[in-house]
Amino acid sequence: MGLLSDPQCRRALARLLLRLNTPLCVLSYLSGLTWFLLLPALAPRTYLSENAMGSTMVGESSELGARALALAREFGGHKRKAGAMPVAWLQQAMFQLGLEAHAQPFSRTLPFPDEAHERYLVRGTNVFGVLRAPRAASTEALLLLVPCSEGSKNNQAVGLLLALAEFCRGQVYWAKDLIFLVTEHDLLGTQAWLEAYHDVNLTDIHSGGVPGRAGAIQAALALELSSDVVTSVDVAVEGLNGQLPNLDLLNLWHSFCLKSGLLCTFQGKSGLLCTFQGKLPPPEGPSGPGYAQSLRTLGLMVLGGQCEGPSGPAYAQSLRTLGLMVLGQAAGGPGGAHGLFLRFRIEALTLRGINSFRQHKFDLACWAGTLEGMFRKLNNLLERLHQSYFLYLLPSLSRFVSVGSYAPALALLLLVLALRISWGEKRGKREKQEKTARGSLLWLVPPVLVSWGAGTALHLLPVRGQAVATQHFPVGEAEAVVLALIGIYVAGMALPHSTHRALSGGGQRGWMSLKLVALLALALLLSCLALLNFSLGFLLGATLVPPAAAVRPGGNRLPLAILLVLSTPGLSLFLAVLLERELLEAPAGLGEAWQRFLGALGQGLLQEHLHGAHLSPLLCLGAYPCWLLLWNVLFWK
Repeated sequence: MGLLSDPQCRRALARLLLRLNTPLCVLSYLSGLTWFLLLPALAPRTYLSENAMGSTMVGESSELGARALALAREFGGHKRKAGAMPVAWLQQAMFQLGLEAHAQPFSRTLPFPDEAHERYLVRGTNVFGVLRAPRAASTEALLLLVPCSEGSKNNQAVGLLLALAEFCRGQVYWAKDLIFLVTEHDLLGTQAWLEAYHDVNLTDIHSGGVPGRAGAIQAALALELSSDVVTSVDVAVEGLNGQLPNLDLLNLWHSFCLKSGLLCTFQGKSGLLCTFQGKLPPPEGPSGPGYAQSLRTLGLMVLGGQCEGPSGPAYAQSLRTLGLMVLGQAAGGPGGAHGLFLRFRIEALTLRGINSFRQHKFDLACWAGTLEGMFRKLNNLLERLHQSYFLYLLPSLSRFVSVGSYAPALALLLLVLALRISWGEKRGKREKQEKTARGSLLWLVPPVLVSWGAGTALHLLPVRGQAVATQHFPVGEAEAVVLALIGIYVAGMALPHSTHRALSGGGQRGWMSLKLVALLALALLLSCLALLNFSLGFLLGATLVPPAAAVRPGGNRLPLAILLVLSTPGLSLFLAVLLERELLEAPAGLGEAWQRFLGALGQGLLQEHLHGAHLSPLLCLGAYPCWLLLWNVLFWK
């Protein structure tokens, strides 16, 4: 503090930062990327924080495999006969099992046709049954959800839900209501039921009220199963806008899978193999190359605790899994039906049964026992899950990266912007070549207004102007929305030339002030995303920070123009599509990647209007105007 209070020391420190600004920026940026790459090696093992779920010593007594298969075949027969979800049969089946059965109709007109699912006007009906708790008042509830899909998909999941409801009806230890929900049209049905259950209307969906209510929902599980046998269970955790469930819920499911595996090894019973992001858990072990041993030693020094990170090939697999989670969370869309529950403060997971070519397979009886154990453990909760993490990243199911470990990666990227802002302020104070009047800051008004006006047009015009586009061009409504989005985006690159034709002047102080505004806006955007969606903030920071720090007018502009074009949010989204296919070990060519990119644009707009996803508004009203300001700086006259 004495050094900072001394004026001479402050001036010396300012001169040092000004002289070493560029090397410090490069060092800070590379340190941020390196920190992120070290996260799998610094990840400690997961653990249960909730005392009520600290042990999986629950005796699963259900033998529901044959019963679930019979109900699944019966449901599939009625489904083929009706050509849709058999609402009447399903409601009657739940009533015969002893549940309070109810149906809830809903409808939704999409803003433009959804070509991925071939739908525009959606009508459907949700069916749910409530099992009242015999040991307590209806103040709390647990929920099991199965989306009813087209064809024979998810028929086994519906059969398992009905079989489990029949089993739970005969037990007397339930202290919470149990809700068994079958939705139609995937996420739209789930959204309609949640809004009706909580008596809100967030997305302008038209639905009938929920005639029967249970208690406040504490936790939910969404089940997707389309085969009589499975080889593994994939867990989806990403929710809407990057929200994540409490880590204890995921740890509880993983512990039950490990428990089933131990029974298989020692007592001859079947067990479940659990995966995350479609990847098997990496092999654990203390041995490995010297590089991995150095990473573990560094982790002990940084975290100050026990940290046995993965080594060798396990590190590469953990990094690949971590990258898939970051890309999925940054996309902002729900990873399954569970993602919509997180908005209502309901901890939820989606469990997908995978039937691959692996040798060991497990039937529905193993599924039923694991689900029974999960619900019996959640039945013991005395309060909502809150003791474990809500902000985390997962390199595997057995390890996690907490917010305190991954936040420095983005903080180091933000440090680059802080250094360039301080450099601009010091440089501006030392500029005495031009004596401009007090109104010189008016030169900043046109570029700023035009940039954010272009972002607003990019956000509003594609959907609202689709009718005009279809009248003048031979394209469909969905194609018109995507093409208008691309057209407005590319047209923004001509705005600097239009702006500078209308106004000329400002000199060096003008572009430096404009760059300062761009750096401040970008720093504010990334700081907010660091709290809301770290993955999106880190990806935007990794792509936008280098050109933001380096851009300036004059000289050879071609390298900086290429860097800016490569870092534009639209091209970054296209590269993210390619990267995701590489991490999934299913690389895509440029043609396939382009089609996936166009589909991602349409789905992003649909998710904004249907579910309230924030990715499209953040890119249109935040990242794109910041990039346009930097583009203005590059071509400043």
